[in-house]
Amino acid sequence: MRIKQIYPTYRQTRCLHYSQSSLALSSAKEHSPLVGTKPVNTVTLIPGDGVGAELMGSVQMIFKQIGVPVQWEELFVSETSSSRSASLDDVLKSIRKNQVCLKGVISSGHGVSGVSGELETLNMKMRRALDLFAYVVHAKSIPGLLTRHNDLDFVVVREQLEGEYSALEHESVPGVVESLKIITRGRSERIAKFAFDYAIKHGRKKVTAVHKANIMKLGDGQFLQSCEEISELYPSIALETMIIDNCCMQLVSNPWQFDVMVMPNLYGNIVDNIAAGLVGGAGVVPGENYSEDYVIYEPGARHSFHEGVGRNIANPTAILLAASKMLAHLNLHHFSSALSSAVYEVFKSGKVRMRDMGGQATSIDFTKAILQAIRL
Repeated sequence: MRIKQIYPTYRQTRCLHYSQSSLALSSAKEHSPLVGTKPVNTVTLIPGDGVGAELMGSVQMIFKQIGVPVQWEELFVSETSSSRSASLDDVLKSIRKNQVCLKGVISSGHGVSGVSGELETLNMKMRRALDLFAYVVHAKSIPGLLTRHNDLDFVVVREQLEGEYSALEHESVPGVVESLKIITRGRSERIAKFAFDYAIKHGRKKVTAVHKANIMKLGDGQFLQSCEEISELYPSIALETMIIDNCCMQLVSNPWQFDVMVMPNLYGNIVDNIAAGLVGGAGVVPGENYSEDYVIYEPGARHSFHEGVGRNIANPTAILLAASKMLAHLNLHHFSSALSSAVYEVFKSGKVRMRDMGGQATSIDFTKAILQAIRL
């Protein structure tokens, strides 16, 4: 089956970026006899805004060279370039059919969207339509990457369908805006259970529920109570509670104390970015979106890095690690392990370092180094 290509001009943009390196990459050693095998898994591919096309180019080049049995159904989706964007219906149809998606960052502008005054962003519409209630960021130190803190390994679980990101705002009188924060018991219990299930599955020992129930006594109070009640079903996992402002201080002063963290939407947005900063920045942390039926993999810190477009400086680590997690989800564990091991080997060797790693290597240099380090 041919890969669906809705916007050829967008693909040309990415191909132009990689034209200088295509010969070098194509001449790399063929690592696997599986190269050329008929693809058996179709995955929705959304490059996103900013450097997304360049980062996805790294993923696609590596997958092609090592023969990963995945074919892409690619759609250009953008809120800021809506005239070229696929429709939301087309995006949802593709993800519902394939059930797995690799996605770049879709930027959202400031203020209301478009002339209609719509408050709900494209990202919010996608998450709600697909019921992507859980966002997971695994903050783990990478040997060879110099950071202020070493040996970190904790997980942020964020509820991402309600809270402050409910798109329920109105101007009650001129100059007075009311924004509604929605906390429901059902969704609070669901994200708490997800966090505890994650802890059990991955051999974790503690879940920290992050809240502001001392001020928002009803909303955050209900979230906290839900976490406490769900924790009783998991006697082998300790529950800790922590106020969000104290949590931020603890993250930068003693991050080793955390294991699995669970929290409402806005707090999670803040904490997962702090977590990314602790282990090396937006370019090195993968993210995972879960519903009961679908999963979307993307960079863990959602920054499109528009200023890096076309400069060959965007770090592909986050999207490559996200792709590795996607391969594990598809039961392609051999390819998943080979890809992630190669990424970590390049970091550990220290021979190829990008600007955000303290070096001068380009995105293409880094991609070539990972490709050469893959062992199948």
